[in-house]
Amino acid sequence: MDVKKLMLLIGALVFATVTALMAKNMFSGASARTASATPVVQQASGPEVLVATRALPVGTIIDAEALHYQRWPEALTQPAYFIKGQTPVGPSDLIGTVVRNEMSSGQPITQGSLIKPGERGFLAAALGPGMRAITVPVSATSGVAGFIFPGDRVDIVLNQEVGGGEGPPLKASETIIRNIRVLATDQRMSAQGPDGKAEVRNFSTVTLEATPKIAEKIAVAQTIGQMSLSLRSIADNNADLQRAIATGEVKVPAGAAGADPKGERQMLIAVANQPIDANPTYTVGAEVSRFQRSTVPSKTPAPAAGAASGPSGGAPNSIPQGRGVRVARGNTITFVPVGAK
Repeated sequence: MDVKKLMLLIGALVFATVTALMAKNMFSGASARTASATPVVQQASGPEVLVATRALPVGTIIDAEALHYQRWPEALTQPAYFIKGQTPVGPSDLIGTVVRNEMSSGQPITQGSLIKPGERGFLAAALGPGMRAITVPVSATSGVAGFIFPGDRVDIVLNQEVGGGEGPPLKASETIIRNIRVLATDQRMSAQGPDGKAEVRNFSTVTLEATPKIAEKIAVAQTIGQMSLSLRSIADNNADLQRAIATGEVKVPAGAAGADPKGERQMLIAVANQPIDANPTYTVGAEVSRFQRSTVPSKTPAPAAGAASGPSGGAPNSIPQGRGVRVARGNTITFVPVGAK
């Protein structure tokens, strides 16, 4: 090989090696500078206003987790907002109020969007569309010892005795209504005391939210027997909804599934909040104690026409029971015991 060509080849290799090293150092230095850069976060400026932490439909009873303060641009602040340090009313003062106008999550709360207890139209604002308010009396035992608060959901259990024949009456307990919302206890629609903490106390009346038909059933149930309230778990609503859809009690429109997930979710939530009066469950005394009845007492059969009247058509003859012979002479029945003369 020519010496000149060999020198040119060696020079080209050295030049390529130096160029590669310089490019590697240049890119590694640029990436290091990028990684070490600290982004500057601009803090939001403006007053703190009261906003909704979640979607609040009309009739929602405000609790401690429904509202919180959030920074809001000064230019977008309205006088009707609840502003921290400027408005004397805080989140704790709004607990127990009812949403008059629907609000979305993160929307500022205006002073006209909530209605306080005692104001005109307060109970009507707490009711959902097409719903009614009905009040039932309770005791310390039937009212879960005061552990039922406004906004909770309960089942109504009817306890009754069924007579009508010989022997003791049939004692039965039946769950007639499920998933019904509590509006107030003794005209009190807030579960908080003056200090803002949950207060447990006994009450004598409970106001419930029901459909017109369920309200009629509750009114009749008060005349049949004694009603008790059974507190429901929050997780029971989804289970009952799935069961109702599976059994066909709740009809989901064919075009709702998959078309609008947000609208479908709102529809299912609305259905889950509806009280249920179908497929009631019951328990009779025999399921609790072997000494109780399992069926309704049978009635004493009425005497046959003409067979129970006296000789002259007057009062019926008294026919003894036991071993013997009954002798009929016309309209007169004589009982002759065994062994008698």
